[in-house]
Amino acid sequence: MLVAAEASGDALGAGLARALKDRLGDVRLIGVGGARLAAEGLASAFPIDDISIVGVLDTLLGGPRVLRRSGELARLAAREQPDAAVLIDSWGFSYQAAVRIRRAAPNVPLIKYVAPQVWASRPSRTKAMARTFDHVLAIHAFEPPIFEAAGLAATFVGNPVLARDFSDADALGLRRSLGIGPDDPVLLVLPGSRMREIVQMTPPFEAAVNLLKARWPALAVVVPAAETVAEAVRARIAGWPHRAHVVEGEAARLSAMKAATVALACSGTVTTELALAGCPMVVAYRVDLMTVVVMRALITTKWASLLNIAAQREVVPELIQEDCTGPRLAAAVAERLEDEGLRVRQIADQNAALDLMGREAGDPSGRAADAVVAVLKARGVLA
Repeated sequence: MLVAAEASGDALGAGLARALKDRLGDVRLIGVGGARLAAEGLASAFPIDDISIVGVLDTLLGGPRVLRRSGELARLAAREQPDAAVLIDSWGFSYQAAVRIRRAAPNVPLIKYVAPQVWASRPSRTKAMARTFDHVLAIHAFEPPIFEAAGLAATFVGNPVLARDFSDADALGLRRSLGIGPDDPVLLVLPGSRMREIVQMTPPFEAAVNLLKARWPALAVVVPAAETVAEAVRARIAGWPHRAHVVEGEAARLSAMKAATVALACSGTVTTELALAGCPMVVAYRVDLMTVVVMRALITTKWASLLNIAAQREVVPELIQEDCTGPRLAAAVAERLEDEGLRVRQIADQNAALDLMGREAGDPSGRAADAVVAVLKARGVLA
C-alpha cells in the first residue's frame, strides 16, 4: 500500500514503486496517488486532492473528510492485507491514516516515508511517530538518531528531489514552443501544488507580475501547473490582464525551470528543484491568520526554505506572510532581473547549499526500496 496526499508525495511514491519492481518483480499496488503513481499501476482509492491539507483552517474545515478518507484506507488495508503500508509525507493525513490502519490491520507494517520536521517544530511528534509506525525512511542524514532515540527504527535514504534528472530538459525547445525568443527574460511563477496554496498565492503573484510587466513589457511569464491543481491554475491565470503561458507535464515543467531567468515560487519542494536547475529564485508563502498564530508559537527554525536552513543563512530571499505582497515580491524579482551578477552569485550559493543537503548521496528511491525490502524480510514476508 502506497499513500500519497499531494503532488510531491505522488512523485516520491512513483520512484519507490519503480525501485520495488526492479527488486521484487511483480508488485501489486493499492492505496492513494496521482498521475505518477497511476502510471506505475496504482488505482487510487479516491482523488489525491481530497486529502491535501495546508494550514490550521484547512485542517479544521477538512477534518471530517480526512477522518472519513483515512477510515476508507483502513478498511482497504483490512480487506487486502498488504505486505506493507508506506505513508508518504503529509504528516496530518499520514498520521490519522496510520492510526486507523493499525487498528484495522494490526499485522501490516507501517512505514513513514519522509518524517515530519520535528527538528523545526513540535518535537513531541517524535513520540507519536514511535507509537504509530514501525519504520521511518528519513530524507535528511541528521534525522535517524532523533527517531532512534525515541525507539523508532529509521533509515537515511536521501532526498529524492536531489536526484531529479534535468538531462532531458529542453530550455530552448520550450522557449520556441511558446514563442519566446532565446534571449528574452523569462519569469517562472510557481503558485504551489495544493488547492489552498493556489487560493492564497495567486493574488500576490498576480500583483507582482502586473508590476513587473509594466516595467518590462517583453517579460515572458510561464506558469507550470501541477496535475492536481492544473484546472484551478488555468482558471485563475486566465483572468490576469497580462498573458501567462500555463504549461503542464513533467517534461515541460523541468524545461521551464532551465529556461527561466528568475523564478517566483511558493515555498516547498520546488525550491530545491529550481536550485538544481540553476535558476535563481524568490520564495514566498502565505497562510491564513489562524495558522500564522499557531505556527509562530511552534516553529523553532529561522527560515522556511531548506536551502536557507542547510546554509544557515539567507541564500534565497523569503517573503513570508505580511511580506508576501505584490510590491515586495516584484521588487525582489526586479532586482534579480536587472542584475546578472546577483543572479550568478545566488546560483553559486544555491549550489553550495545543495551540496550541504547531500545531493551526492546517490539514488534515494533505490535506498528507500532496499529499506522496505529489509522490513519485509524482517517480518518473514520475503526469504
